[in-house]
Amino acid sequence: MIEDKQSYLNDLNEAQEKPVLKINGPSMVIAGAGSGKTRVLTYKIVHLIKNGIDPFEILALTFTNKAAREMKSRISSMIGDGESKNIWMGTFHSVFAKILRFEAHKIGFTSDFTIYDVQDSERLISSIIKEMNLDKDSYRPKTIRNRISSLKNSFISVNAYFSNSDLTESDKLSKRPKTGDIYKEYSDRLVKSNSMDFDDLLLKTNELLNNFPEVLAKYQEKFKYILVDEYQDTNNSQYLIVKSLADKYQNICVVGDDAQSIYSFRGANINNIINFRNDYDDVEVYRLEQNYRSTKYIVNAANSVIDNNKNKIHKEVWTDNEFGDKIQITANPSDIAEARLISQKILNLIKSENNYKDFVVLYRTNAQSRVIEDSLRNSNIPYKIYGGVSFYNRKEIKDILAYLRLVVNNNDEESLKRIINYPPRGIGQVTINKIIIGSKNNNLSIYETIKSAKNLNLGLSNSSITKLENFINQIEVFKIQNKKLSAFEITDLVIKETKIIDELRKDESPESIARVENIQELLNGIRDFIDDQKEIADSKNNLSEFLSNVSLATDFDIDLKLSEDFVSLMSLHSSKGLEFKNVFIVGLEEDLFPSALSYNSRDDLEEERRLFYVGITRAKKNLYISYANSRYRWGKLISCEESRFIDEIDNDFIDFKDNNDFSVLQKKSKPSPFIKQKILRKGNFRHLSSVKSNSDFQTKVSVGDKVQHLKFGKGQVIRLEGDNDNVKAKIKFEKIGDKNLLLKFAKLKVL
Repeated sequence: MIEDKQSYLNDLNEAQEKPVLKINGPSMVIAGAGSGKTRVLTYKIVHLIKNGIDPFEILALTFTNKAAREMKSRISSMIGDGESKNIWMGTFHSVFAKILRFEAHKIGFTSDFTIYDVQDSERLISSIIKEMNLDKDSYRPKTIRNRISSLKNSFISVNAYFSNSDLTESDKLSKRPKTGDIYKEYSDRLVKSNSMDFDDLLLKTNELLNNFPEVLAKYQEKFKYILVDEYQDTNNSQYLIVKSLADKYQNICVVGDDAQSIYSFRGANINNIINFRNDYDDVEVYRLEQNYRSTKYIVNAANSVIDNNKNKIHKEVWTDNEFGDKIQITANPSDIAEARLISQKILNLIKSENNYKDFVVLYRTNAQSRVIEDSLRNSNIPYKIYGGVSFYNRKEIKDILAYLRLVVNNNDEESLKRIINYPPRGIGQVTINKIIIGSKNNNLSIYETIKSAKNLNLGLSNSSITKLENFINQIEVFKIQNKKLSAFEITDLVIKETKIIDELRKDESPESIARVENIQELLNGIRDFIDDQKEIADSKNNLSEFLSNVSLATDFDIDLKLSEDFVSLMSLHSSKGLEFKNVFIVGLEEDLFPSALSYNSRDDLEEERRLFYVGITRAKKNLYISYANSRYRWGKLISCEESRFIDEIDNDFIDFKDNNDFSVLQKKSKPSPFIKQKILRKGNFRHLSSVKSNSDFQTKVSVGDKVQHLKFGKGQVIRLEGDNDNVKAKIKFEKIGDKNLLLKFAKLKVL
């Protein structure tokens, strides 16, 4: 049903209505978090049409298909399907692809050109590198593709690249002097195959508008009214296209929030929104400052943080919502304690008008999910990784686990096939197929077939047999070492000897850095496992025990098909645009958040602060911020310093809590002396000589005592045996059943 002509304006507050009513001239809407910016964009389009603007003359650009669909749906309900379909609305890439299909012949393409995705591009680049006989370790397809993508998004063509000595010199210093030649061949091959990659959709549109004035004039005339969503996320190429199209009539409205500009690593330039007023004449600036999402304490806390940035557009976000509870900031003795506190908090809150889907845990790096996942799983709390995969299912983790499983069980064929040529050792699929056939013909496992390859008629070359022998010898050495090393030590050895990290570091992409962080976290997880196993009587701390523990982790599968009720886990970057009733932000420590990589410049540090602002403003009702006084890095326990961002939250909006006594959470107006003792000079870590002592826990219990364990929860002592330092307690826990614990290590409190 089409709404009444003027009724839509009644849905807007005064601040939202002002930019909607402005029809002609340039305007910028600075929209604070939760202030209804999408509504403003949608209603402005409706208002334009209601006031006689032809929908064919309106161009609306978004960053996601989801945003475009939602806006189209709402507009259709207000003005009808017929007119709404005439609006040019969609993502930058989809709209410009449409323009390019109309004008393809002018730039040497046909209208049915193919669009290459990332995988297509990498395959083509890989072929070019091979044909040019370049070193595959120096010229990795993903690295080269990222470099070419960066050049295109900076509007740097092949000719422009070769004319820029800074660019060519930079690639020479990176030991990739042939990057320009690859770029040229890649571009030529795309043209020959009548194809464009995603970046070309922007680059070619820019070239089209710059090189063909009649085309520019045509689309300036066509798109008399231009609206852009999330303008703070535009890159240089998108900025230039929009500026060219809007230059004639200047009826442009951009909506965004400089305080939520967090994608510079993708090429986004915050200065596009900061300097918008300099690009057009008589720009009207509107501010949407009323937050409809969060409580007063959360909004005020977010304001106090972002006020520390210098490069920003001033606004004062406010809300009419209730004050709510203050932000809880908790110091924890370790990242394990931090994770367990989160699980306990969720279990407590789930009893009072909350569902699991009301909770989200946000972290700076994906590697941090491991300890959170372990804790949620142990507490039987359903969860999902948003925009990613769970820790033990990540490729680099599965690769290392495959090595470890093969060390423990040589007959594990799937693990063997996964890593026989990873990292690459020149064992191709033809060789592997011959081994598989030989194993069937000789009734041997694949591993035994490889060991006996010299004596079997497998049809392998001497070179292939030598490579297979080297692989088997490496695994055999690991097997010998495994008999005398702990789970941590053998894993550390496997990682170093296989040079998996060296392989990952050849690719300098952010994804590669994240994979290395995940491997680091795997080692941390094994160290945590060993610490926990000290409590368990008769535990051997060996690799088999750890792999059994991992198997239980990967088998954890609460049936979410019947119920979509689960806790969300995600990176702070992934959380933008979402909202949750209860938000946990973990790991607020120097060198972690803010990232150690952000200390090089004010711009980088301010982007980290904006990322924290985004995290805070995801919360509707409750916000919990936490940090650890110690955590493992590469298996070594280090002392951590609380993040500078915590100090930037006004004291009036927070409650500090000290989780160093796990059974009691005492409210404090400031951090405890224990916390202050842990604080170091900014940017530094120091190693701890040993794990925190067990003096905080009780080693004397009696049969019948009701106890609480840091990890296993509540239980009752049913038997004691042994003497002196070797007293064992059999405890029946409510959730997991019987456990035999060594009291000198057990983390117990008598209730």
